[in-house]
This record gives sequence, structure tokens and C-alpha cells, in this order.
Amino acid sequence: MESNSTIASEKKKSVRALEATNFFLADVQTGLGPFLAAYLAGAGWEPGRVGVALSVGGIITVLLQAPAGAIVDHLRSKRLILVIASAVLAAGAILLSLTAAPWAVYTSQVLIGGAGPFLGPTLAAVTMGIVGVTFFDRQFGKNQSFNSAGNVFCALLVGGVSHLFGNRAIFITAALLTIPTILATLAIKSKDIDYNLSRGGALQVDGKEIPARASVIQTLLGDRILLIFLACAFLFHFANAAMLPQLGEMLSHGVRTSAAPFMSACIIVTQVVIMCSASAIGRFANVHGRKPLLLVGFGVLPIRAVLYTLTHNTESLIAIQLLDGVANAIFGVVSILVVADRTRATGRFNLVQGSLATAVGIGAALSTSFGGKLIQHYSYRISFLTLGAVAAIAFALLWFAVPETLPGPGEPDTDPSSPALTQETPA
Repeated sequence: MESNSTIASEKKKSVRALEATNFFLADVQTGLGPFLAAYLAGAGWEPGRVGVALSVGGIITVLLQAPAGAIVDHLRSKRLILVIASAVLAAGAILLSLTAAPWAVYTSQVLIGGAGPFLGPTLAAVTMGIVGVTFFDRQFGKNQSFNSAGNVFCALLVGGVSHLFGNRAIFITAALLTIPTILATLAIKSKDIDYNLSRGGALQVDGKEIPARASVIQTLLGDRILLIFLACAFLFHFANAAMLPQLGEMLSHGVRTSAAPFMSACIIVTQVVIMCSASAIGRFANVHGRKPLLLVGFGVLPIRAVLYTLTHNTESLIAIQLLDGVANAIFGVVSILVVADRTRATGRFNLVQGSLATAVGIGAALSTSFGGKLIQHYSYRISFLTLGAVAAIAFALLWFAVPETLPGPGEPDTDPSSPALTQETPA
């Protein structure tokens, strides 16, 4: 596998291809994600209907997250999963580019929601399969930096494309960006992805290596800390997911033709923060632990919600997105590290990733619908304050009920990427 100090040189080409995949896949997802709310608002959709439309994809995603994680654990060809999912995203983007009619929007959300659950777990699985547990923290943080760089690039590109050719061109751009995504994925060498590492490692029994595959009940329902963390993730995204779409709607109110540039500015601010900090977050979490970072990430969310109610100045609202970058950078990196900590040598790494994504997806789906209804019946201010209260509850639960998950120096070495536990089976 890898030495004690660096990733094996023969795997570095695959690592670079993995980073490129993160970059281009982020381009595709950015073109399909936050811009949709502003696009629909500009097409005359009411806030409540926008929230329902966004929730359709979220519901499909929720239903498939855990099964998708189990499939990623089982299938050896991780690259094929990424290629197929990218193609499905392209189909959804093309459909959105044709019309904003309800049938097209809802069908595209089914396609996008069906592909999304496979992407995050597969990218993390490929990362673990290439670099092992020893370097996973650092490399996963770097992956997130490339992901955010892709988001920034796409936000700038989309801003220009929408200005020149209209909002529908956003989705054509997203579809075209699946081409370099697939090429980068195919550049990852299949032989460099260790199958057992990619799903959580192997175990030693009587001196022999066997694939690790703990029961689902033992891995999920038997781990109280993991269950509480999943509840924290649900509350975090219930509070967080609606804020950026709501901000886009609020910024574009009365100036619908400027919706995409406004959203580009918001996304760029958030993603620049993630791009600049994600790699350092991975290194910090490996040395100082997960919980201090998580408390910071959860703690800035209620502050951000309150700040949105104190100003209607466009520049100030966009600047507040710095806090969104902090929260999402920390959660995006550290939540997966917590999952890796709790699933070492279980063979259920991707299944639990899927369970985490299910909690996130449920929270996000309910958030957009709930926030849209609050705006429709009350105001943007009431919606932001209510979401901020939920964020405060999530912070309190994390603080009092979730301990540090990083194994201490005195604990037994369960690193399945160590030579004694590695099984070189290509994915």
C-alpha cells in the first residue's frame, strides 16, 4: 500500500485523477443545484411551489441513500458507478434546459435525485480504497478543496453564460460538463482501488485476513454515538438547506433577470471559503480531533440566520455567506471522518455514509419545503429565525451528547490499511 510518510508513487496519477473528478463533478452539481430555485422564481414559480419542486429530488435522494451506500459497498467497479450517475445528471440537465414546465422540472428532479445518492459515497470509497485510513483525512480534505474550486469555476461560468444566453443555458452547460467528469473518472486506475479498504477494511482472525462485514443492526442501531450524530446531521441540514435558496429568492425579488448573477456571487463566497480551508480542516481534524471543528461549524449557523434578518443590503447579505462557507467546509469534511472513525474494520463504511446522507437528505428536503411555506405565509425574517432556532438545538445536542471520535494514541490500532490488514483486491 502506502509508506508511513507518503502515498505510493504509482498511485499518484490516480489521486490526481480523483481530484480532477471532484472538480468537474462539482461543476455539474453546481449547475443543477442552487441555481434551480432562482431559475424557477424567475420563471414565475411561487416560493411554496419552488420548495415543493426542490423537495421532489430530495425525497428521491432520501429513499435511495442507504441502498446506494450498500450498493457502493458491494460493487467492485466504483468508476462505473460514477460514469452512470454522471450520465443521468446530464439527462436531467438537458430536460431542464428545454422547459420550466412542471412535468419537466419534476422529471428532472427524479433523475437528479436518483443519481445524487451514489456520488458522495463512491468518491469517498474511491479515496479510502486508494490512500487507506492513514491518509484519508488529508486526502478527503483535499478532495473537498477541489470540489469547491469546481463550484467557484462553475458559478463564474454560469454567471457569464446566463448573462449572454439566458438562464436555460445554465443547464446545457451543466450537461456539457459531464464529459470531462467522465474522462477524469476513467483516468483513475481500477487496480489502484483496494476493494476491502473502499468499504471499510478487513479483519484478522487467527492470523488470517477475512473481509469485514458487520451486520447492519450492529453497525447502525448498536452504535448510540453514531445515531445521535445522525440526528445532529439531520437538524443541521434542516436548518441550513433552505437558507441559500431563500437568500437567492430574496436577492432576486423584483429583479428576476439578475437572479443567476446574485446566486453566483453567493456560491462563490461560500465555495472560496471551502476551497481555501477544506484541506487544512482535514489535517487539523487528524491532529486535534473532530468535535472542536464540528462545534464551530454548527455554532455559526444560528448566527448566520439571525444576521440575514438584520440587513437587506445585497453586499452585506452576500458577505454573510462567509459563515455558510465555514459551516459547510467543516461539516462536509468532518462528518465523513466521524463515519470513518465509527466504521473502521466493519465493511460498512459506504452504507453508513448512505445513512448519514439519508439524514442530511431528509433534513434538506423538509427544510426547503418548510422554509418556503414560512415565507409564503409569514415572511423571510420569520423563516430565517425559525431555521436559526433549529440550528441552535443541533449545536446543543452535538455539544452535550456526541464525544470525540478520533481514536486516541493509547487505543488499539484498527487501521485496516496497515500492511497486516490489507487485501489487494482491485475494485
